[in-house]
Parts: sequence; structure tokens; C-alpha cells
Amino acid sequence: MSPLIDGLPDEIAIQCLARVPFYFHPQLQLVCHSWRTVLRSPRIIKTRCEVGASEELLCALAYDPENIWQLYDPLLDRWITLPVMPSEIRHLARFGAASVGGKLFVIGGGSDRVDPLTGDHDRIFASNEVWSYDPLRFEWAQRSPMLVPRAMFACCALDGKIVVAGGFTNCRETITKAEIYDPQLDKWEPLPDLRHSHTSACSGVIIGGKMHVLHKGLSTIQILDYGGKKWDVADYGWLQGPMAVVRGELYVLSNGCISKQYGDNLTDRVVSYASDFQSRISFGMIGVGDEIFIIGGVIGPGPRNQFIKQLSDADALNVRVEKPAWRRVSPMTHCCGSILGSAVLRI
Repeated sequence: MSPLIDGLPDEIAIQCLARVPFYFHPQLQLVCHSWRTVLRSPRIIKTRCEVGASEELLCALAYDPENIWQLYDPLLDRWITLPVMPSEIRHLARFGAASVGGKLFVIGGGSDRVDPLTGDHDRIFASNEVWSYDPLRFEWAQRSPMLVPRAMFACCALDGKIVVAGGFTNCRETITKAEIYDPQLDKWEPLPDLRHSHTSACSGVIIGGKMHVLHKGLSTIQILDYGGKKWDVADYGWLQGPMAVVRGELYVLSNGCISKQYGDNLTDRVVSYASDFQSRISFGMIGVGDEIFIIGGVIGPGPRNQFIKQLSDADALNVRVEKPAWRRVSPMTHCCGSILGSAVLRI
């Protein structure tokens, strides 16, 4: 076989290919069959990690157009549009999203589609379907379904696996069931039930290597502890609002400010003002690298505009510098409107 790059051992050539930003990988795969084979193999992710070339990409699904995800590269300030997710559920919403093993996983949820003639909603409120996207092969694949169909639930990547908990059934009844997914085995297993449920949506964040489940409107938090054998309950007095985790630290957008939250009822610290986003609803907020990103959303009817305006805007705030300041980054190139789900893909 001919070498990957003339004059270089293949091991060195693979390291060279691994250092090329992911945004350019589609072009690299067109060079020759051997490059395509290497760039589509799990080996390239391992090598990227070994040489310090791993990247964190922001993944987002907006309302329009339906079931199309985009990836954002913070270093190049560019967006990548993925193939349409092949779910039969129209306008998938209320799902969970997480990234493990260099793949994006989209889990559960139901349809947010409204019939334009009758105004009726689709009957699928919750499902157990699971999809994964392989960025090396540019393709979606259906994976083993969850044990319990659910929507509006907590979903987190934890130690190379995915944990889901709580939410609502297709009959819109609250559940306390929890389960864990092993992507290597493509298998779901039950976890202990949450200590309590609530009639509001729940979400999850990883703080200190543990999954924290929060219900909208409640100050109490349920924490998965002791190797997934039990849920503890705590009340840290965290603010209510959109949340993002940056380098393991929690930030909340509340009362027009970004505030850093602490455990054990310590006083939160205002990091930056965010009054410009007060007229913006249904946006996505997520931490990537050292920054918080706010993307998409909707501006509803008000004194200054008579119509609903769907946004593709994206803004970033570096919370690790002495004086954080918002900056405008490239807007989504293909999608706009309410952000239905987001995750960080490490590749």
C-alpha cells in the first residue's frame, strides 16, 4: 500500500491529518480513498485527543427548518449544516441531547408540529426513540430505544454514558423513572427512581462529576450519587432561569444578569449584565470552552414590532476573563427560531 503522505510514516501522517480542523474534513475525505478511510475511523478521534487537537463544537436544533441540526465551530466562527435527522416525528421537540464517544445523541421527545389548517397538534407528545449522529461518517443511525418513553426530561453525558431521568409520558403524566445508556453496548439499563417528581419540565447539569436534576419552579435539586445507586436531595438556593456549565461551573441568566452559582447556599456572583436578551425568548444557552453562547430564539409582538421575529443570532461571553463582555459571532446560516435542543460535541 502507498503511504498516506509521501515521505512520511503513516503514524506521523495520521497525526498531521488529526491536526486539521474538523470543518475541513469533508474536503480532506475527497483527496483519496486511504485518507477517507483514516478520517472515518475511530482512530482519528483518539489521535486528535493524544496530540491535543480535539475540538468542542456547539450543536443546535432550531424550529425552522424542521429536524435539521447545525454545528458551530468557535475557533473558525463557522456553522456546519448536518443532514436531516431521519425521524418520522415531525418537528421533534422536548427531547434530550448529549454527546459521548465523539457522537451526538438525540433522545426521546415528541412532535411540536401544528396543522396549519386545523391548528391541531400531533398526538406524539413523548417517545422512546434514540438517534446518533456520527460526524466522521456524516450520517444518522437509529439506536436502541429507551426503556420508558419520555419528554421534557433531564439528560446528561456522564463518564462516557448517558443518563436520563424524570419527564412526562405520552399521556402527559409525570414520571420518576431513570435509566442509563451505554453507547458501546447500545443498551439501556434502569437506575433508581428519582425521589420525587413535579408537574414542570426538568433538566440536568453535571457539577463536580455528578448529575443534578432540576425542576422548573423548584429550588430543590436531586443528585445522582454513590455510583448511580441513589438520589440525594439538596437545596442550594440556585436562581431560576436558563443555565450553562463552563469548565464545571454553573451560570444562570436571571433578572437580566449572568450569575455564577455556588453550592451550599453561598451567595451567587454577577458576572455580566445581559439586559439585551430580555426581549428574546426560547433561545438556547450553553457553555463551550470558556464561553457562554446564546443562540437563536424569538422576539414576540410588542410595542416596537407587530410580528413574531425568528432569530438566527448568536452571541458569546467569555466568563473566564477579568472583565467579561458580550460579542456577536456568526449567526446560524441555515436555521432560525426557537432552539429546541443543544449539546457540545467533542471530537
